[in-house]
Parts: sequence; C-alpha cells; structure tokens
Amino acid sequence: MKILLIKDVKSLGKAGEIKEVKDGYGKNFLVAKGLAKVATEEVIREWEQEQKRKAEEEAAEIARLEELKKRLESTQIVIRKKLGANGSLFGAITNSEIAESLKKEGIKIDKKQIHIDGAIKATGVYEADIKLGHGIHAKLKFEVAGE
Repeated sequence: MKILLIKDVKSLGKAGEIKEVKDGYGKNFLVAKGLAKVATEEVIREWEQEQKRKAEEEAAEIARLEELKKRLESTQIVIRKKLGANGSLFGAITNSEIAESLKKEGIKIDKKQIHIDGAIKATGVYEADIKLGHGIHAKLKFEVAGE
C-alpha cells in the first residue's frame, strides 16, 4: 500500500515522502497513529497545496522581517536616564528600556529578542542585536543620554 508520510518516521522516511509499505503496518500503525495517510490522488494534491501555502506564508513573513530590519537599522533612539554625581548612570540600561523606547517609535519588539553585550552604565552610543526570527538579525544603534 502507498502512504504519504505526515510526520517523520524513524527508519522509514521524512514528512512529505510517499512510501510503499505492507498493508498491516500502513493501516494499523502509521495511519492509526496519525503518522501517515493513504496516498490517494486527492491526499497528495491537498498535501502539495498545503506545502505551497506554507512556503508562501514563510516568504511573506521573511519579507516582513526584512522590512522591519531596515526600519530598525535606520531608527535612532535616545534613552534618557538620571546621572549620578560622578557622571555615571543610576543603574544600567536594560532590554526593557530599549523595547519601551522602540514602542514609542511605533516598533513593537519583545525584550527577549534584544541582546546587549555587557552592562551599559555610562552615556554614549551603543549597539544592540535584535533577533527577529528566520535567522534575521538587526543592529540597532541607540544613544544613552543623561538628564
């Protein structure tokens, strides 16, 4: 019997492959556990359409993330914080403060996506790495200024 694998099956194949298996194994194990479907013309056509739709959605998502990357890299934000007597900041700049500053600019980024090298405890211009997904990273330059 011919089956279309829906999920990867160890020692048989990967999702999307059409395999020839014994009837009992196909019906009683693979189809019953939801690992495969009987490979009819209609099932194969539906699978191909689903894969095409997923690929189009992923391409649209990547295009949206690339646009967001360009927007982030061209954005300049200034984070203002109180200064101490010796000119250093009270506390360090956190991911939350960067995310909040971006939110004011109309860009919504989760603080968990922002990575800063080391603690920022002085005024100046710094760079943060923002992980957007699908292997896309944006470099955000921001300035820390005293009040």
